Amino acid sequence: MDKLMDNTVRTGTELLWSALGGDPALVDRVTYGGPSGLLPARLPVMDLARATVAVAGLAAIEREGLPGPVRVDDGAVATAFVSERHLRVDGRAPVVFAPLSRFWRAADGWVRTHANYPHHKAALLAALAVPDSVDAVAQAIAERPAVAVETAVYEAGGLAVALRTPARWAAHEQGREVAARPLLTRERLDEAAPRRRSGRLRVLDLTRVIAGPVSTRTLALLGADVLRIDPPGNPELPDQHADTDIGKRTAALDLESPSGRRTFDELLDAADVLVTGYRPGALDRFEPHRPGLVVARLSAWGDYGPWGGRRGFDSLVQVATGIATAEGSAEEPGTLPAQALDHGTGYLLAAAVLRSLTEQDRDGGTRLVRLALAQTGHWLTHALPRYEPERYLTETDGPLGRLRHALSPVSYEGGPAGWSRPPGTPGGDAPVWTTA
Repeated sequence: MDKLMDNTVRTGTELLWSALGGDPALVDRVTYGGPSGLLPARLPVMDLARATVAVAGLAAIEREGLPGPVRVDDGAVATAFVSERHLRVDGRAPVVFAPLSRFWRAADGWVRTHANYPHHKAALLAALAVPDSVDAVAQAIAERPAVAVETAVYEAGGLAVALRTPARWAAHEQGREVAARPLLTRERLDEAAPRRRSGRLRVLDLTRVIAGPVSTRTLALLGADVLRIDPPGNPELPDQHADTDIGKRTAALDLESPSGRRTFDELLDAADVLVTGYRPGALDRFEPHRPGLVVARLSAWGDYGPWGGRRGFDSLVQVATGIATAEGSAEEPGTLPAQALDHGTGYLLAAAVLRSLTEQDRDGGTRLVRLALAQTGHWLTHALPRYEPERYLTETDGPLGRLRHALSPVSYEGGPAGWSRPPGTPGGDAPVWTTA
């Protein structure tokens, strides 16, 4: 990759590494390459993907004391960000979205639902009082305002979000809360010594779907002993498990039972890292303070504001925050080319855990990191440089009037800033050479 392109793509890496509190000099250890033009979108999705993978690699070599370089190949990154689509199980393609997980036309706009899990599907149908039928759900939603559908489905324990423009999200109370906060938070809670680590790093994984499992999948790749815990009656969807639980061990444990709670407490006492990905507050009673632990909490909307206790997924966050209209329009919403908020937050979460462990080894202290898909979405839409044609246009007055035109892409130090004259009227010049 040439030097100019290298300077461009490293911007996101620099921003993320700074947010993680890393040594700025380490960014020079990242090399970029691979095919171009992947994950095409109006928003800088490839920059997000590239940067989150880069900082995960930086955090790994920093912790292991390795010189690098960290190699970021766009082909590998883009493929990993749609890993669930490439999955095959004995040749069978995965089920990415269930039939009732989709966009629906409402009376005054659009709604997107998420009904991949059986209990979410049941809640959606109950809220709408309809049978399990795409046509029945479509008709019920078409008769109601989008926000009314959103409210009713959430109150029933399901997931539905009304399509909002970026401006509407910015004016929304939750949108204002997200905008007022940093991309991620990293806290030192006390002066406790680090856990005594015997052998491999132990990571207790209480996450679901993509973002959290991607983070722990990455930690497993880097040598951690990752043990994922799921409720006995609500296992992960089979294809999600096949895609994101590679490298891990998984167990079913009923935390509501006395024996299950005792087992969990024993696991947590011996763990180095706890990663949680359920809605804020759902696991509080199972997560007492453990001195010397690194705790990483992931949520959809953040653990603050009126939506702080809501469930959510990448597809719904895209719809609520204006990303879906940025990729399409208010009349015909679009989507990102990948579940980029999920995957990007997953790699960023892994990097935050590794950086917290590195700092803990040096200074001690129980550590807490918090990330949210909505915060990653805000970073994508506001922090990363975007292609804006207006930056490369100018206006010139001349015989044809006021002309808006593109700047020349030929640029070098000491070169011309623009053309010496505007276009004249056709045929209006004398057929002679100028003397100057």
